[in-house]
Amino acid sequence: MKRIQIREIKGLSFEASAEKEEIVKISGWVDVRRDHGKLIFIDLRDATGKVQLVVLPSEKEAHQIADTVRPEWVIEVEGEAKRRPDNMANADSELGGFEVLVKKISVLNEAKTPPFEIGTDGYEVGEEVRLKYRYLDLRRERLQKNIRDRYRALKFIRDYLTDKDFVEIETPILTKSTPEGARDFVVPSRTQKGKFYALPQSPQQYKQLLMASGFEKYFQIAKCMRDEDTRSDRQPEFTQLDMEMAFTEKEDIMNLNEALIIGMVKELMPEKKIKEIPFPRLPFKEVMEKYGTDRPDLREDKNDPNELAFCWVVDFPFFEKNDKGGWTFTHNPFSAPAKEYEEMLMKKENVGEIIATQYDLVLNGFEIAGGSIRNHRPEALKKVFEILGFSDEEIGKNFGHMLSAFEYGAPPHGGIAFGLDRIVAILKNEPSIREVIAFPKTGDSRDLMMDAPSEISQEQLDELGIEIKKNKD
Repeated sequence: MKRIQIREIKGLSFEASAEKEEIVKISGWVDVRRDHGKLIFIDLRDATGKVQLVVLPSEKEAHQIADTVRPEWVIEVEGEAKRRPDNMANADSELGGFEVLVKKISVLNEAKTPPFEIGTDGYEVGEEVRLKYRYLDLRRERLQKNIRDRYRALKFIRDYLTDKDFVEIETPILTKSTPEGARDFVVPSRTQKGKFYALPQSPQQYKQLLMASGFEKYFQIAKCMRDEDTRSDRQPEFTQLDMEMAFTEKEDIMNLNEALIIGMVKELMPEKKIKEIPFPRLPFKEVMEKYGTDRPDLREDKNDPNELAFCWVVDFPFFEKNDKGGWTFTHNPFSAPAKEYEEMLMKKENVGEIIATQYDLVLNGFEIAGGSIRNHRPEALKKVFEILGFSDEEIGKNFGHMLSAFEYGAPPHGGIAFGLDRIVAILKNEPSIREVIAFPKTGDSRDLMMDAPSEISQEQLDELGIEIKKNKD
């Protein structure tokens, strides 16, 4: 007999015939066991749903086994699937109108008593305990739905962009450390002792090089790593929808991505209401004067979890003063200035007045995406690095590959990157992106389940040519 998934019970014929029985084989986890004297009831769940099992005392062997099973045991059962009488159906469960009269039970694996309740939403359990036993925490109905809805969002994005002739291209995880803002995670090279790779903060440089390679429309569901302090909406590693287009204007990119987000919300979250379409375009200066932040929450009722107030923030200053009195970029150094400021950039005059072609997408007070039209001319990009205080030698060492590529006919291009963890968390009304990531880190960047980061052996250190410097007491 072939095993079926629990949700397939709904599709059975249930013909009214004494000679016809719907005998099924299903497997899963014991959710709840209830002993009503002679009758034993078990709620069995798998990845597709939950159904009630009924074990009669007349099925002696099955009844004896059912008497021993406990929550989270993994079992396989064979029995007769039946419709429950209407007055006994459970309207709160998708399969509440069905049950299985058990004829045979096999225990596939016993289970220790979990360290916390799995049948709750989990908010009442301390986060460190939840993350230590994340494989148990993920069994919760809420987290199962979060991770599955996250997948549905990614699939929608892939399908949408594929239909628009984009190509999904993977870029390297081991790359070069360059000064782009956040602190890099670095990886020592065994074969090139004393040298290091960096994990990518984003695929920024690679996606621009792909534009120089002639692909014209690129996207990637990309892993990004930044060694920075975590918050509820930030992790040391996170997932980004990365996108770049050649021969494009700012409005092209904004319109495409606005349509993408609207389509995704309507398809996957029809209960959500978007406050204003098209999304408002708000200049940075105006937003700061009116709201005091460049991430305004424009909801009419901030207690309404189903209201989505999107807006674009545009016309950002390209540069701002750093703590040392020099210039730093407000978003990234690869942005192009607005056309009317190009001459100002090339002359390096009135630097604080230069406006970038940067655009951020804000949702309910959170920045969920940011992008810009890029500097595709090497001489203009070089001016940016000069304003930032890099010497010719430093520019060549850190960004020579970019400047060289642009000398071979790079097209005008621009792009955007979405924080996918953040978007999904907002759409799912979750307080933290950790609730929509399968295996997240703690607030101090630890993986409690895997016990990482951890020490490595002296042999590994010797192979890498690394010596650990001990702190003095």
